[in-house]
Amino acid sequence: MSRSPDECQLCRAERVTRWYFESAECWVADCVVCATPMVVWRPHGIPDPELEQELLDRLSETASARFGEGGFWIDPDRRRIPDHWHAHARPAGGFFGPDSVLYGKDWSGKSEST
Repeated sequence: MSRSPDECQLCRAERVTRWYFESAECWVADCVVCATPMVVWRPHGIPDPELEQELLDRLSETASARFGEGGFWIDPDRRRIPDHWHAHARPAGGFFGPDSVLYGKDWSGKSEST
């Protein structure tokens, strides 16, 4: 689904969670959905690969401080807002951040009694 910049949550950059970094090019803040740090390129669209790596490096700096060196993985999948570049740093072995009520939940579909 393509959105105009006026309709895009990421373009609006509302400060509804903790912010870690901000520049003219990008910002890094906790995602309102999954409570993990995410980097957002300010322009609505997709950057070239070289700039994308710089943005991911910025996210990795924040994630290392938050989860420890090697305590995270980068998730580049843009699920809810596919046409505005952003990426998440998720805790190693998980999907949701420690501040999320969903953190540590078993999503395998198996119950504890089986």
